[in-house]
Amino acid sequence: MDVDPQFSLQLVSSLPGHEERAWQVAWNPAKPLLASCSADKTVRLYSYQRSAEGQAKSPSFSHISTISTAHTKTVRSVAWAPSGKTVATGSFDSNVGIYEKKQEFGDENDLDESEEWECVAMLEGHETECKSVAYSTTGTLLASCSRDKTVWIWEVQPDADFECMGVLMEHGQDVKCVAWHPTEEILASASYDDTIKLYIDDPSEDWYCMSTLTGHESTVWSVAWSPDGNYLASASDDLSIRIWKRLDQYNWKSVHQIKGHERSIYSISWNVGKGTSSKSMGWLASTGGDGKINIWEISQPFEHSTKETLYSKLIASVSSAHDVSDVNSVQWCPRPGFEDLLATAGDDGSVKVWRVIPTSSS
Repeated sequence: MDVDPQFSLQLVSSLPGHEERAWQVAWNPAKPLLASCSADKTVRLYSYQRSAEGQAKSPSFSHISTISTAHTKTVRSVAWAPSGKTVATGSFDSNVGIYEKKQEFGDENDLDESEEWECVAMLEGHETECKSVAYSTTGTLLASCSRDKTVWIWEVQPDADFECMGVLMEHGQDVKCVAWHPTEEILASASYDDTIKLYIDDPSEDWYCMSTLTGHESTVWSVAWSPDGNYLASASDDLSIRIWKRLDQYNWKSVHQIKGHERSIYSISWNVGKGTSSKSMGWLASTGGDGKINIWEISQPFEHSTKETLYSKLIASVSSAHDVSDVNSVQWCPRPGFEDLLATAGDDGSVKVWRVIPTSSS
């Protein structure tokens, strides 16, 4: 493992408030908002802004709204539509909730505390706990997955209407995570059956599984696409992260393995980062049961290399990120100018925001 701690993780904000464990965080892609979901059945929303000093200073965060969802059990997953105007929730009550704000967002700074969100749709179909929800990049599709071993794909229609486009029963066990390709309509899912499946839409037929990625030796908890869409990272109970390279439309190959956690890796997130090397493919964040957050810089091989592998370098790490608690989710901020910002959610019920900074300025 290549270790080069040229950066450090600075705690920007600690945001308590959930009464039970916090399961997931999700950054609004269009507005300065961060959402978190919890076993307390709520979604909490936080706004953030930078001071007049600009990029040198870390933004400040404040809680602006709590959505008391219509769910009867734990809210396990939360996801924003690309427009930033709709938020989806996946719950242990087996349903997917869709929420919209009662009035339109104002300008960037007009995120007043009277925000009221309403449930505009409740999607039923899963038989047991829904574990993950995700919108496609265009916002026209919503995916959900469940302990019932299925992946559902919904078409997003006007007026909060949703049509089921396919029920995919490819996995042999609980499906933990779904994630859409950044530019194409390719869906990845990860499962307790130790595999990752990739799905596409056949214009003449329905959605189908085009590829199954095998290699992990235990549950795959999380998957994350590279910013350029040519690689897929997966995190597992086997304490490893694997990176899969797209060889062609249907073929993917495991080209790199990362180890740096002592317990299950529950969540990974891949963003462009602020790497200086022309070979940098961005920053990959990982976290899990050992309470550690690791930041890896992923790089392409040098031009004359004969190997079809990648390089990973641990550039920053923090232990006990949520004290003694497991960390369930890590997510990079997708908004331009905030590439060094990430958020985590833990069993302690708190959400924390971190910034990757050069060690010389820490």
